[in-house]
Amino acid sequence: MNNVDIAHKLNEYADYLEGEEANIYRARAYRRAAQTIFALDQPASKILAEKGRAGLDELQGVGASLAYTIESLIRTGEFHTLRPAGGHIDPERLLTSLPGVGPQLARRVHERLGVTSLEQMEQAAHDGRLAQVGVGPKRLRGLIDALAGRLARSRLPEPVRGEPSVDEILEVDAEYHQRGDENRLPTLSPRRFNPENEPWLPLYKTERRGWRFRALFSNTALAHRLGRTRDWVVISFHDGFVSGQRTVVTETVGDLRGRRVVRGRERECRAYYAVLQDAGGDGCYDNRMGRTRPPEPPRDVSTNSLFLGVNSL
Repeated sequence: MNNVDIAHKLNEYADYLEGEEANIYRARAYRRAAQTIFALDQPASKILAEKGRAGLDELQGVGASLAYTIESLIRTGEFHTLRPAGGHIDPERLLTSLPGVGPQLARRVHERLGVTSLEQMEQAAHDGRLAQVGVGPKRLRGLIDALAGRLARSRLPEPVRGEPSVDEILEVDAEYHQRGDENRLPTLSPRRFNPENEPWLPLYKTERRGWRFRALFSNTALAHRLGRTRDWVVISFHDGFVSGQRTVVTETVGDLRGRRVVRGRERECRAYYAVLQDAGGDGCYDNRMGRTRPPEPPRDVSTNSLFLGVNSL
């Protein structure tokens, strides 16, 4: 189970707790943990494999109880908690937490439409299927409003504002790989993990659409240990006011497997590749130059004007 799926499960359980009018702080704890897992720059399964449950426990906003739940999701795909009541979410009880949904309607929605979550209920409300189980227009409007309010608290982050778009970051990543493969980039001699002081680390700098970018392969201890020093690309950016950094990797699990992904912005990457596929590209690693629109011609920046310190060297 990948990070996005884990985050959805944690948010779903928070919805369940709120519907049961359980301890509000407990529901908030699950939402905080969901945000933490979603924002990780590596799979939670990797943390579990390398550090065990203690590694999950160390994550901000997780702790021992939620680490147990996350471990269960990773290992079995099932939701378990340390609380005596367990973590099973009864779909019909969850649905009855919505205004205007009694036990009989919840049973019909669950059995006839196969709805097991609030997200699926929202989809059924918008695509007309609820009319098949006796939901009239007035009740439908109330359900749509109630679902919008409930799900607004559990939505994963919207596209990041104040940063380059994921297609711009992925374009820079693609050009970095291509130019590096063609030996068209200057190379640096990193101080770390380079006892022979060899100039092996390609550097690419470019400008587009008001952003200045710098791309380097990751030279961290983790990248070396996992053999990802020619895969993970650290891309720094700034526009004179805002500066930041993202890591682009080849995803190894889930529905984005084999694709280049901007860590922390997987949801946007998923939407980007869906559009790209409709346009005739597959967005996989071997087709990383595919785009949905022609990019601005990149303008290389002199290697004598680094705009950010090379912290990873």
